[in-house]
Order: sequence, then C-alpha cells, then structure tokens
Amino acid sequence: MPQLTKVIYTGRTHTSAGGRDGTARSDDGRLNIALSSPGSSGGGTNPEQLFAAGWSACFIGAMNIAAQKMRITLPADLAVNAEVDLGTTGTGYGLAARLNVSLPGLDRGTAETVVQTAHGTCPYSLATRGNIDVTITVV
Repeated sequence: MPQLTKVIYTGRTHTSAGGRDGTARSDDGRLNIALSSPGSSGGGTNPEQLFAAGWSACFIGAMNIAAQKMRITLPADLAVNAEVDLGTTGTGYGLAARLNVSLPGLDRGTAETVVQTAHGTCPYSLATRGNIDVTITVV
C-alpha cells in the first residue's frame, strides 16, 4: 500500500454516539449535519450518500487533471451520478458502487480515456479498488 509522502489536507469530523442516527460536524464548523439510517424517516443524510458525494466530487477533479494532461477541455455541463449500495455479504455488511459519468460533446473514445485515467488517479477509486465492486460507465 502506498504511503503518503506529503499530507495536503486532513478532514476532521466529530460524530455523536448516535452514529447513523446522530450528528456529524467538522472541526471548522463548515459541515454540521444530522444523520439518519438509509430508508428511515429521519431528516438527515446517511454515510452512503456522503461517500457518493465525496467520491463523485473527487472523480470530477481527477477528470479535470486528466483532461489538462491530454490538452482537452471538458464540457461545462459534465456530471457524475454516483450510487453507493449498502448490503449484506455472507459474513456481514458491504458496499458496492457505480459511477455514471456524463461528458456531453466528447467523442466516446476520448470520454472513455478521460474516465479510465481519472479512475487510475482518483484517491477514492484507488481506496476502493479491490475492496468493493465498482462499475464506472460513460453515459
């Protein structure tokens, strides 16, 4: 496993004992949210939604870096729809994920190259590789 040679940023949060039915806040106060279990009537978000949002945002950043290296411009209306599944395995719980990437106006080959390059460099993609089932599709 590669070790960090330089820390660029550290996200710090505090989550209450309620866990999935508690609250989470960042040390700088910019994040302060209620949490609720998936499918419950609670008014908060859940860890799977947060993970999907973080991964899709990071993936767009990785696509921007890939595009810069390829000397192409990505469409302003690009989007990543992320889906993170929580489910059971034979021994407990697990995750699976799908990223559906929209790069309107780019030819299919270029879009696929951007996406595969991003998947090879995005820290979330690297962290999940070999650990959960991931499908990435250019739509």
